[in-house]
Amino acid sequence: MTNTGETQQTASASALWQSFRAAPYVSLATFRKSGVSVPTAIWAAPDQDHLYAFSAGQAGKVKRLRNSARAQLAVCDVRGKVLGPWLDVRAFVITEPTEKAVALQAMRKKYGWQMRLTDFSSRLTGRFRQRAYLRIEPVPEAEPETESTEHAPT
Repeated sequence: MTNTGETQQTASASALWQSFRAAPYVSLATFRKSGVSVPTAIWAAPDQDHLYAFSAGQAGKVKRLRNSARAQLAVCDVRGKVLGPWLDVRAFVITEPTEKAVALQAMRKKYGWQMRLTDFSSRLTGRFRQRAYLRIEPVPEAEPETESTEHAPT
């Protein structure tokens, strides 16, 4: 039998996850080896039970995610000001070309002309091929993140 607190926590985590799927911007906090989190405002597009995002291949968040999939998400504005609670997630750098194509399609579906303009600019500057695509998933209920989190200034 599940207690009421667990049910409410699960329901609120589920509602929070749904808010990320619709939000124009989310803050992705990745963690340094010291345990300090570094939040960054990103676009994230839903596909099935996860979100996709992209970044410059050599960006700090990508390097941190190669070391650890531990991350957190919160809804934010374009400047990264957090507008809601944080949720523990796992984020992975995608290496499979087929999944990269799915990620790009999801981004284009959600962001439309903005994503196409971003793609065009990236191709002009030669950065399109250097992109890293990320898959973001909620942490399974049986595996809560227990480490305390201290967010570094952006």
